Amino acid sequence: MKLSSRLKLSGEGLVVVFIVLAIVAGIWWYLYSTRAATDRSAREYGHAIINRLAVDHDISVMNDELNPDLRAKNPPSAREYMIQRFTQLGVPQQPIQIDDNITFDSYFFSPHGFFTAHLNYPGQGLLLQVAISHPVAKWQIDDITGPAPAPH
Repeated sequence: MKLSSRLKLSGEGLVVVFIVLAIVAGIWWYLYSTRAATDRSAREYGHAIINRLAVDHDISVMNDELNPDLRAKNPPSAREYMIQRFTQLGVPQQPIQIDDNITFDSYFFSPHGFFTAHLNYPGQGLLLQVAISHPVAKWQIDDITGPAPAPH
């Protein structure tokens, strides 16, 4: 009688252990898949922003995608000047070489992206650097530098 009750308790304990392990494995899988999806999303957003600026000369990027601090530092005239500069330069040679680096403040949360586009125009090479983040609901641009001469 005692032996069968011990086996029953041991079997029930094993079931609980398997359930806990399955839950932990599910959470671990979810975090890693979310991190991978966030990394992919950041790269797509950063590359799209560079194309919208350098190729499409889209002023709505400057009006809609900047974080509030950057928007305050760059009045509408400065945003328009940047787009006019891209328009004067024309369309860079395609495909644009973009170096990207995605980091997370913690291993899974608070992503940031840093993109350096090497823009090749006839007679000159320029760099465009864009920093992005995803603080709450959507991706936003935290900083834009360029177009500036590329170092030789």
